[in-house]
Amino acid sequence: MDMLVKLYALPPSDDVFERLGKAGITTRRVLAPEKHTVIAWVREHFSEHWASEVDVALSRQPVTCFIAVRQKTILGFACHDATSPNFFGPTGVDPNERKSGIGKALLFNCLEAMKQKGYGYAIIGGVGPAEFYAKTVGAVPIEGSEPGVYRGLL
Repeated sequence: MDMLVKLYALPPSDDVFERLGKAGITTRRVLAPEKHTVIAWVREHFSEHWASEVDVALSRQPVTCFIAVRQKTILGFACHDATSPNFFGPTGVDPNERKSGIGKALLFNCLEAMKQKGYGYAIIGGVGPAEFYAKTVGAVPIEGSEPGVYRGLL
């Protein structure tokens, strides 16, 4: 299913980024020369489908893909406007780094970028952890949205 987020009502995110900073983790937009590295990391840790979506996000200007990094090591990624305009996703965090706030920070990176772009709402496509999105940013299910834009995916 897909979920809807009110970008005009996002909760504050400063504490999320502060906590990551104390752990030596930063989040930022991917730079063009890192494209091959990020796509390979996503392909290795997640899937070919997600690697394709990341490729599209990295072809946009500005880039619509963010990464979390500690000491030049990728820990997670998140994209928006990849498969469809106004959609958040895909996103993933290294399993060994989950529960550290990385996913939350990457979510905020993307949603705040979408808000700055002028969107009032964001769609989280093909949601996995619905409870996480509901709790973190007040996302609500979109009725009848399964399988949504991914219908007929090869």
